[in-house]
Amino acid sequence: MWVRRRAAALAGLMLASVAADASAQSVPGSGASPRQAPAVGPPRRTAPHPHPQPNALRMISAEQALYLIRSSLLTLNDANRTGNYTVLRDLATPAFQARNSAADLALTFSDLRRRNFDLYAVATEAPQLTAPPAVNEHGLLVLAGYFATRPKQIRFELVYQVVDNHWRLHSISVATPDAPPPQQADAEKTPTKKR
Repeated sequence: MWVRRRAAALAGLMLASVAADASAQSVPGSGASPRQAPAVGPPRRTAPHPHPQPNALRMISAEQALYLIRSSLLTLNDANRTGNYTVLRDLATPAFQARNSAADLALTFSDLRRRNFDLYAVATEAPQLTAPPAVNEHGLLVLAGYFATRPKQIRFELVYQVVDNHWRLHSISVATPDAPPPQQADAEKTPTKKR
């Protein structure tokens, strides 16, 4: 009987430990970290989580590139609409944050904001990359291209750096030149055939 009670108590303690681990997951945007939650029960022995190798982050899929492009440009769009550039800045690398205050970013993108230029098309259109996603010799991922929107194109160059195993914005450049005439745009998309 004593053994059963002890086994039941141990099972309850293990269940409490699992429940505490589950409740310690951070809520996105809360700033809470699972490491900040108090431990309940005996320490668990688990294998350390391997960190991705630096080369694992060197290659990204087309879907990951699309996500990075869209999320960065839509965050910029939200900043332009609200005049609040702190989220764009806070999601970037520490070096980007050191180079740019929220006020600096507001000044940098004041022309887009003044013209009420909406970058929403990046959520629904497919970007045309001018070069394949590539990691340069400094370990920076460069994504450059344009969205073939009309009457103005959305041209971008986004540079990312790995921080804490995540690609974070390191620099951003956005331009909105006039879109080429339809015949020229079609010619740019269609490869010429040699006979």
